[in-house]
Amino acid sequence: MTMTMERVVEENGKMRGVEYTKDGTVDLKGNPVLRSNTGRWRATSFIVGYEAFERMAFYGISTNLVLYLTRKLHEGTVKSSKNFTNWVGTVWLTPILGAYFADAHLGRYWTFIISAFIYLGGMSSLTLVVSLKSLRPPSCGDSIKDMDCDKQASPFQVGIFYCALYIIALGTGGTKPNISTMGADQFDEFEPTEKTQKISFFKWWVFSIFFGTLFASTFLVYIQDHAGWGLGYGLPTIGLFLSILVFLAGSRYYRHQPASGSPLTKMARVLIATIRKWNVVVPDDSKELHELNLDVLLNIWED
Repeated sequence: MTMTMERVVEENGKMRGVEYTKDGTVDLKGNPVLRSNTGRWRATSFIVGYEAFERMAFYGISTNLVLYLTRKLHEGTVKSSKNFTNWVGTVWLTPILGAYFADAHLGRYWTFIISAFIYLGGMSSLTLVVSLKSLRPPSCGDSIKDMDCDKQASPFQVGIFYCALYIIALGTGGTKPNISTMGADQFDEFEPTEKTQKISFFKWWVFSIFFGTLFASTFLVYIQDHAGWGLGYGLPTIGLFLSILVFLAGSRYYRHQPASGSPLTKMARVLIATIRKWNVVVPDDSKELHELNLDVLLNIWED
């Protein structure tokens, strides 16, 4: 079906004197997209910046989170460490859910947009929680050890803080697996120049990750320790908001891979077929396996 679509797009492009992408990418309405007007560096320039600010937001929270839990929420070291690892573990598990919805239902663009605003909502809530006195327990003073502090946080204060944290975890689940793959979608694998540019894109992508992480681990941590947690969380929140606006500004230039159905369904079909054919004898002739031989695969790759 994909090969048929590629032939139709290629034929239409030749007839009209224009060139469409050959990798099956479409616009938001599902129409084939012109190579000259979409994708490539024009589109990815709106995408790369988001990752830098997202890394600032995430590591701006995670780097000093145990310190906040012990000093401000007055949790013990063991409890704060456990809560930290639970949150980080959730952050790295939710992308499975985000990837599923993107592939099976919404597509990468809409999954990312919805999740980015959830992420922003969580960051905004967390900034308010650490800024307003009514939402955090009274300070015990720097001279008192955390374990000796008797001014414990109320259930409401603890609940709203962790609610904001896990809203962020939910938001990362839809942004983390989709933003990088959407960036890769902007380069057509069937066009040699764009295929080379895709490699350069991932180099810049990794650079943006390290830049955001370095900025968060140095400057933002310093701000949190010396100027306050409200400002330390507020700066990456503002940056995240601006990066979402920039991403939206580039919407007309993006190429999109249509939702291809649930990968879980495909995996289940393979497993069921394996079980059904468990006792089938493998034929000596590879042609009976209905697979392409190496020469055919090489010809397809060269074309």
